[in-house]
Amino acid sequence: MTVENIYRELGVSDQVYAYGERILASLKERFEAIDQVAEYNQMKVIKAMQENRVSDIHFAATTGYGYNDLGRDTLESVYASAFHGEAALVRPQLTSGTHALCVALSGNLRPGDELLSPVGKPYDTLEEVIGIRESVGSLKEYGVSYRQVDLLPDGSFDFDGIRRALNEKTKLVTIQRSKGYATRPTLSVERIGELIRFIKEIKPEVICMVDNCYGEFVETVEPLDVGADMIVGSLIKNPGGGLAPIGGYIVGKKECVDRAAYRLTAPGLGKEVGATLGVTQSLFQGFFLAPTVVAGALKGAIFAANIYENLGFPVVPDGTESRHDIIQAVTFGTPEGVIAFCQGIQAAAPVDSFVTPEPWDMPGYDAPVIMAAGAFVQGSSIELSADGPIKPPYAVYFQGGLTWYHAKLGVLMSLQKLVEQGLTVIKN
Repeated sequence: MTVENIYRELGVSDQVYAYGERILASLKERFEAIDQVAEYNQMKVIKAMQENRVSDIHFAATTGYGYNDLGRDTLESVYASAFHGEAALVRPQLTSGTHALCVALSGNLRPGDELLSPVGKPYDTLEEVIGIRESVGSLKEYGVSYRQVDLLPDGSFDFDGIRRALNEKTKLVTIQRSKGYATRPTLSVERIGELIRFIKEIKPEVICMVDNCYGEFVETVEPLDVGADMIVGSLIKNPGGGLAPIGGYIVGKKECVDRAAYRLTAPGLGKEVGATLGVTQSLFQGFFLAPTVVAGALKGAIFAANIYENLGFPVVPDGTESRHDIIQAVTFGTPEGVIAFCQGIQAAAPVDSFVTPEPWDMPGYDAPVIMAAGAFVQGSSIELSADGPIKPPYAVYFQGGLTWYHAKLGVLMSLQKLVEQGLTVIKN
């Protein structure tokens, strides 16, 4: 059986497959560069594991309070080593990236402090955490104010606006690396470093926190390498490698991480408690695989960008620009386009391929959201998935793929659904 035949059996027409192969032929050099980054990052992770003397004893389960959980403590040391931080908090008790960010913010802000975002509006689920949208238990309720400086129309930093926004109350600056549900460019580590240096020159004592979700292992450097005080992320995204069943991380300066730990557990307890309940081995394995998994996801994103850009759809990033996260945004301009794309991703899944996703009202969002995710780990967005809010400009956000070949199938199936519904036309 030929490759074309198996794709045909999976529902990809010869026309769509041939178009995909034409696009793929132009990406050989870019894919080779991605593999080089993955190799570097793989060695970085192995070095961190070797330096911290990871052993099979560290995979043992703990229960109860979790005192003397050697696996948990060693995993945190591995994360600190790999990301070049003084300390780390890597816990299954951190239920999501949003939760990890909430813990990091709550642990390091006090009543009367001000939080500043110099890169525009944060991701939707943080709006209620901060109090931009009213919610019980928000930072606003605890007396933390919020200030925001939008990016300039060309995507650059508004340095004059940031200078004016920084004041005696500014305690913490949050920098979202990825675009979230926006169509702005993702920030490179280099640009994040430029922003942090500017802020620190004005107010050296301010804490600079980077929401690192979707960006881990895309480059050979991470935000802590360029001056960030904390980086925060989710284990069901990049660093979990598709094996982590839950969890989040906070890595950075010891004082910042300790404050977050006191908020996660209780004052006086901090990092000393928190049993891992047998998931530690999956967290180690996922972190080990993460550089390779991220490389496959990145290839899928670039493939999608070129597939849809050549059909005339706006894409962010575009088909040629450098990549700094695994997310690919495609703007269709209609709800039907978003829905068809997500249904194609679902149809390509190894799990629940027979399910048809529909938009629904999700907690934390201000519009119905459609999500496609036929994943082994529910909610994992390093596995092949796509989602988007059903509101203008009607953009879909595609990410993940445990292997490049699965990501490729997902992109082709998404296009197949659009073609079948008459939403786009492939010109030979």
